[in-house]
Amino acid sequence: MANRIVIDPITRIEGHLRVEAEIKEGKVTNAYCSSTMVRGMEKIVEGRDPRDVWAFVQRTCGVCTTVHAIASIRSVEDALDIVIPPNAELARNIITISHAMQDHVVHFYHLHALDWVDITQVLNADPKATSLLAQSISKWHNSSPGYFSDVKKRIKKFVDSGQLGIFAKGYWGHPAMKLPAEVNLLAVAHYLEALEWQKEIVKVHTILGGKNPHPHFLVGGMASALNVGDAGGLNIERLAYISKLLKDAKKFINEVYIPDLLAIASFYKDWGAIGGSKFNNYLSYGDLPTGGYRNPSTFKWPQGIILNGDLSTVHPVDLEKTDDIQEFVNKAWYDYKGGNDKGLHPWEGETNINYTGPKPPYEYLDVEKEYSFVKTPRWQGKPMEVGPLSRMLVGYAKGIPEYKEVVNYALKTLDVPAAALFSTLGRTAARGLESILLADWGLEFFDDLLNNIKNGDTRMANMEKYEPHKWPKEAKGVGYMEAPRGGLAHWITIKDRKTENYQMVVPTTWNAGPRDPKGQMSAYESALIGTPVADPDNPVEILRTIHSFDPCLACAVHLYDEQGKNISQVQIGGSCSI
Repeated sequence: MANRIVIDPITRIEGHLRVEAEIKEGKVTNAYCSSTMVRGMEKIVEGRDPRDVWAFVQRTCGVCTTVHAIASIRSVEDALDIVIPPNAELARNIITISHAMQDHVVHFYHLHALDWVDITQVLNADPKATSLLAQSISKWHNSSPGYFSDVKKRIKKFVDSGQLGIFAKGYWGHPAMKLPAEVNLLAVAHYLEALEWQKEIVKVHTILGGKNPHPHFLVGGMASALNVGDAGGLNIERLAYISKLLKDAKKFINEVYIPDLLAIASFYKDWGAIGGSKFNNYLSYGDLPTGGYRNPSTFKWPQGIILNGDLSTVHPVDLEKTDDIQEFVNKAWYDYKGGNDKGLHPWEGETNINYTGPKPPYEYLDVEKEYSFVKTPRWQGKPMEVGPLSRMLVGYAKGIPEYKEVVNYALKTLDVPAAALFSTLGRTAARGLESILLADWGLEFFDDLLNNIKNGDTRMANMEKYEPHKWPKEAKGVGYMEAPRGGLAHWITIKDRKTENYQMVVPTTWNAGPRDPKGQMSAYESALIGTPVADPDNPVEILRTIHSFDPCLACAVHLYDEQGKNISQVQIGGSCSI
């Protein structure tokens, strides 16, 4: 008989996620993923000026700020047929890239690493042996025996204090932990260094967008003015600082992140056969245009769909075709006016909250009924996985040389087959491999921006259609992009110069949705099936697969009230006012 366990809350993620898993003979045989937050951000922006919507939806999340702003602005620009200047496109690309690089590094070290790294084993490590290991895999400057000895002393002092903070109640000593003590010390040292580095790269957002988090944007381009000789604008000094930050990021990724990723992965190659979504469908909207946002063929992140793991064919994406992308609520706590047995394209989407779940306290969710605040998106009725793995697979399947180069390099280094990509290991590795490409692209886009300036083009915004009296009476648009966690799109309908309807389908909505009317699982639930669990009371293996998606439930489900009123209460163990 299956043993049902509950992990609530899942930590080291953004937002609130509950996982219930049934375990039989040491493996997960069934799984249910539930968001216990409430969705509804779209309701706030109804009736508002479309030019202001980005500032509201950007605050959906404190992590995914820039991506929601850009997707929102693009939806309005698409609806009103506004083409932005090349410099604004380049600035948005640089912001997107710097955000993704920071996000990937933070995910690897600060959210995911503790599923694989045993902090307690640091105290058994030999700093000299760790130094030899570090120097054998990288030329990073912090690699002396003295440096690692100092890190070990810091950790010992921390442990001796008894105040473990975020390191408390970890799965230390778990039989699934395989790293030698020296690799643990190496990883912890770089965990600390990454904390320092990640606060530097986001300064790119402050320079180009005025501040971070929540940089400033503008329908029609960017709000920051290019003026190389003006102390108050984007001048030579600030542009030079962006260049330095991008170069430092490339160095950290290539000399710290990637060597650590491959070193740790080499001890967990068995995870190349664990944690793949069983349907193997992968979706990439594409992003980082080099020839205009309306020309997907020029995107650095390619657009396309892979079905059933078949890398020989990449299917096209159409975000406007109403039969392609639909959201279902048959297992979510919402109601559609026309009935919950059919899906709605986001342009016709509804956000009508209807909580029918159990009243606290309760042991298990009633999964025969609705069990999550996440909706369930489908492409032509099929579940899809989105994220860095999807992007890397689409690029690899399309035969793009730079994608093939980094993927083949990783496969060869780890001595694993291409099938290992469809796994928890592949999902985790994809973030690192993508970061190699991002580091190069960031510098490439920056050089393009400088060349435009040198050639006399300092335009950062197109205000030709900015004023509402120039708009049609009715319009609709979609703004899409690739967020660090995957395909993100905002759909807007505009009527009488106001936002009539607004819907967001975010990466975690695709991956974390509950079952659809056909009973099909989404990526989280599907990927957990077959996962080995050595100790049901300490299910670190489940966390490994869930964390490999880098969940962001704050994006997938949300509800705010502009007057700060209490909208709903959900009690899970304690109480939570939302």
